[in-house]
Amino acid sequence: MRNLTLENITNACRGNYRGDSSSLTAEVSGVVIDNRKVEKGCLFVAIDGTNVNAHQFIPDAVDRGAMCVVSHEDLGETDYPYILVESTGQALLDIAKLYRDSFNIKVVGITGSVGKTSTKEMIASVAAQKYKVHKTLGNFNNEWGLPITLFAMAEDTQIAILELGVNHFGEMRRLSSVASPDICVITNIGIAHLEFFKTREGILHEKTQMIQDMKNGGSIILNGDDDLLREVAPIKGAEPVFFGIDENCAVRADNIKSLGLKGTACTIHLPSGESFDCIVPLPGSHMISNALAGASVGFQLGLTPEEIRAGIEGLPSMPGRNNIISTENFVILDDCYNANPVSMKAALDVLDMALGRKVAILGGMGELGNNQEAMHYDTGVYAAERDINLVCGIGELAKELVRGASIGERTQALWFETKKDFLEEMHSLLKEGDNILVKASHSMEFPEIVEKLKGFQGRG
Repeated sequence: MRNLTLENITNACRGNYRGDSSSLTAEVSGVVIDNRKVEKGCLFVAIDGTNVNAHQFIPDAVDRGAMCVVSHEDLGETDYPYILVESTGQALLDIAKLYRDSFNIKVVGITGSVGKTSTKEMIASVAAQKYKVHKTLGNFNNEWGLPITLFAMAEDTQIAILELGVNHFGEMRRLSSVASPDICVITNIGIAHLEFFKTREGILHEKTQMIQDMKNGGSIILNGDDDLLREVAPIKGAEPVFFGIDENCAVRADNIKSLGLKGTACTIHLPSGESFDCIVPLPGSHMISNALAGASVGFQLGLTPEEIRAGIEGLPSMPGRNNIISTENFVILDDCYNANPVSMKAALDVLDMALGRKVAILGGMGELGNNQEAMHYDTGVYAAERDINLVCGIGELAKELVRGASIGERTQALWFETKKDFLEEMHSLLKEGDNILVKASHSMEFPEIVEKLKGFQGRG
């Protein structure tokens, strides 16, 4: 891997190399933190988990062909080289920074309370119309995931699109100092992780820390429809570029027309004065926002309006994220990757576009702090206000959601203690032709429900 000799790695993580000095010029073939993924010539970084001491897996990593090991434990005399550091977690970030800085490429950093991954996918689809793109792998957006994403970057990469996810104060600078973004995108300031950030203003402070590590001459791209983001002043001499529906945004959309679950048609206007008509292929007003973020980044990267449109219209769907699945019996809106009140309401808005009976299978939303019961209740009320025909709440946290949904005269609201309880009753509740939203926090593992729905034999 480019620039990753044992000597450079040792210097980058301020470590103490233990081993044959003749190996210092050797270049590792990869960097891994899972001993099961070690291949010949890899560097194994022993990062301890909550309940696991990863150092116990060092012998296995060496047997599998690891060239060297990074450890925060003194291993004494060994027959393999290792680098002793104070913290293997910090060493992983330091090595990732060394590798990132060996590339002369543009890096797009994306953060926000909601929609980071779907926005990343939209920006990647747009940028790929002109450049060789590398993007965050799945949801690998934290202090372990970001380095893993960077180490997977091919040497011919031209644009890296990196998602930065945080849920505690101080985490953003640890990530953004590694990413060193040229373009900083913030999707919104919602109420996710209020348990740790306490207020939206706290979230704003932490998210905007990314901009402190933006390279000189970089660009700031913010959601101008967000009340807190549109008040952000120039940072490091860079004027924010705002995107949104608001007519004052530099990149904006109008002539918006819903096509139901087939997506949304709109006209997008660019700072150059150019505009183009396009169809955002996934439904929901938030997908318009994602398309505008993609158009904003595409414009900064020098893409033509035709290239930007092609990227937006060519956006692929993603399992678990606003993914429309048509089966013999149902239209399933698979949005079960994760959930918070903002994304849950956005998903209900999408379901509300459907033609025919509307069913929401919803689970609890985690990390909401002391007001979690009120937030679940409010989300249930929101479902009732949209006249969702059937709301099925699963799990303890969903009790209040069901209570809120019960206020609707045209909404049937049912609570189930477990997924198993719901699945046992499912056949008596659903009908052929139903439009079904499936959404909950990731920990509830709702993809199981999506799979059951795919194979469901409905009743007339």
